[in-house]
Amino acid sequence: MRRNRIVPIAALCLLAAPLTACGGSSSAADEKVVTVYSADGLKGESGDGWYDRIFKDFQKETGIKVEYVEGGSGEMVQRAVREKSNPQADVLVTLPPFIQQAGGKGLLEKYAPTGSDQVNGADKATDATWTSVVNNYLAFIYNKKELKQAPTTWEELLDADYKGRLQYSTPGVAGDGTAVVIKAMHDFGGEKPAMDYLGKLQSNNVGPSSSTGKLGPKVDKGELIVANGDVQMSYAMSRTMPNVGLWFPKTAAGKPTTFALPYAAGLVTGAPHTENGKKLLDYMLSPKAQQQVSEIGGGFAARQDVKATDRTAIALTKIMEDVEIFEPDWNDIDKNLSKYVDAWKSATGS
Repeated sequence: MRRNRIVPIAALCLLAAPLTACGGSSSAADEKVVTVYSADGLKGESGDGWYDRIFKDFQKETGIKVEYVEGGSGEMVQRAVREKSNPQADVLVTLPPFIQQAGGKGLLEKYAPTGSDQVNGADKATDATWTSVVNNYLAFIYNKKELKQAPTTWEELLDADYKGRLQYSTPGVAGDGTAVVIKAMHDFGGEKPAMDYLGKLQSNNVGPSSSTGKLGPKVDKGELIVANGDVQMSYAMSRTMPNVGLWFPKTAAGKPTTFALPYAAGLVTGAPHTENGKKLLDYMLSPKAQQQVSEIGGGFAARQDVKATDRTAIALTKIMEDVEIFEPDWNDIDKNLSKYVDAWKSATGS
C-alpha cells in the first residue's frame, strides 16, 4: 500500500476542470465532486485498497467523483493550513495528533456523520469536528528473508548490523513517524530517556522520510531490514510483499506495546463541496464500508457494532495477541507536539 502518492492539485484540475476546488469558477460539475486530503495507508498500490473500493462504490451510488490527494499526516494538515483562506479540500483524513492539531487550527467544521454514535468516545472529538473511520495501531516491520526472526527489543536496533538498513518516517511530518516518538517516550519512561535512545539509534538510521508507506517496499526488497509502519498498512502490504513481517518493539525489561493510531476524518471548514463531503463521511461510516475495513483494507472497523469475522480480521486479532495497548495523553501531545519534535531534532541532529 504505498506511497507518497501526492497528486498535485493542478493534475486534478486537468482531470476534472473546471472545479472550484482547483481555483476554477463554480459550475454544475462542482455538485458531483468531492476532494479528499488524506494520510497514506488506505489506498492500494494496485487499486485494491479500502479507499479504492469505497470511492468506486460511493461514486456508483451517488454519482459523486472522489478526487484524492495523499501525503504524510503533518504534510496534509500544513497544506490545508496554507489554503485556509481558500480551501481546496472537502474532507481531511489524518492520524493523531494531527487531526487534533487540525481541529485546533480551525480547519474542521462540526459534523457528526451518520453512524458516529457507534464510534467509541475516545476515537472521536467531543465537539464533533472529527471521527475515526478506520481503527489502527502502531507497528514496526522487518524483512523476513534477511532476518530469520523478528527483532524483539529497541536495544537490538542499536547493533551495527542495522547500520544503513533501518529507517523510520520523520516525526512531525508523518503520523507514524510521530508515533515512534510517542511510543519511545512511553516505553523508556519519559522524554529524556526516549531522546537519549533515539539519539543513539540515529547512527543506524538511513535518514528522513516524509511518508511511512514508501518504506514498506524497501523492506520487502531488502534495501532496509527494519522500518516503522502500522498494523493496517503493513498487513495490507504483506499480502503482495511476501518478505514484510510485523513486530512490536519492547525495552529489554518491558513488554511489546502499541497504541491506537486511527485514521480520523473531518469536514474541512469552508469546503467547496460541503454537502458532498458530508455524504462521503456518512458513507465511510456506513455498515457496508465498515464491514470492508478488515477484509479489504486490513484494518479495524471504527464502529463498535460492526464485528468482522473474515480471515483478515482473525489474522489481525492474532497479530495483536500479547501486545500491551496503552493510551497516550493526547491533550499533552497536542499541546507539546512542537516541543517533542524539537527535542527529537536536537537529539538526532535532524
